[in-house]
Amino acid sequence: MSSNNNDLTGFPKVICLGEALIDRLGAPGGDPDVDQNYEDCFGGAPANVACALAKLGIKVAFLGRLGNDSIGTKFRNLMVNRGVDIKGIQLDYKRPTRVVLVRRLLSGERIFHGFFGGDQNGFADDALSLKEIKEVWSQISMKALWVLVGTIPLATPESKESLVWVLNEAKKKNIKIALDINWRPTFWDKNNGPESGPNEQVKKKISPILEMASLIKLAREEAIWFFNTDDPAKISTALPQSPDVVVTDGSRPLKWLIDDFHGQMKPLSPTKVLDTTGAGDAFTAGLIFQLLNVSSYSLGLSEIEKIFSFAAACGALVCGGAGAISPQPTQKEVLDFLQSSDGAMK
Repeated sequence: MSSNNNDLTGFPKVICLGEALIDRLGAPGGDPDVDQNYEDCFGGAPANVACALAKLGIKVAFLGRLGNDSIGTKFRNLMVNRGVDIKGIQLDYKRPTRVVLVRRLLSGERIFHGFFGGDQNGFADDALSLKEIKEVWSQISMKALWVLVGTIPLATPESKESLVWVLNEAKKKNIKIALDINWRPTFWDKNNGPESGPNEQVKKKISPILEMASLIKLAREEAIWFFNTDDPAKISTALPQSPDVVVTDGSRPLKWLIDDFHGQMKPLSPTKVLDTTGAGDAFTAGLIFQLLNVSSYSLGLSEIEKIFSFAAACGALVCGGAGAISPQPTQKEVLDFLQSSDGAMK
């Protein structure tokens, strides 16, 4: 399913809210805590999705907070060059831009295991200002059709206030909400291990926004933690608004429920795997990109399968480069990949 929606001018159609940060990638098989050989890449799930959508040709705005530091300056320049609307980027003069340490396994899989820098004040994304959001909200939301968020802003009081306000305003304006749970335990407690699941207190904080989303994307382990099932239909019926649900599972088949259609598909095989960081965010961007082309979810099964093939190709192509943003594909690159033998499902 292709799009004629290449328009980086005018008002944003998608708003991405949340963290923009640096992923400090250790060498494959190494440890960025101690290795001198590491690579700093732009990242943060909402920022990744914003940049991926812009690369695909969609006008998108980013709402987030960066440190008033060299990283923050470089990140803003990157987004400007991509065509992302940065009116909603805030500058923090007390807290730095966050640096996340990422261990890369030889397989290309990655493990997030803590932060570099920061002090008792935390990082810039901890303190997303509602006052500053209100100053730009009416303009960036004027033509918006989707708001994309994760759960990380709920981990700190100030960012939580901003996230909840935006979601409530989106509901008032009938803007659809896409939620990628994106559970990252160290954001909630720096002492958490990388494989820690959410406790009951955290689940209670996240539960209200689960009930606001039109579309929920979550990994299989997240589905088990929050819903005790990885069945998208059961997850949807467990929520009052019966959202569409996508459950991913790495290289194993993803499952989905869209407009009462059930299905699953095996992810497309990348031509090469250098680093899987940001593949899920590219998938999310590809999915939203395709859904922008339909006025409702009154689709047939075959059309939905094409939507997911496009999204899966976006994720597969990101695996071929380092970091989450640099290797993101254009729409043409996605379509070429799908048409090539390398892009065929194996």
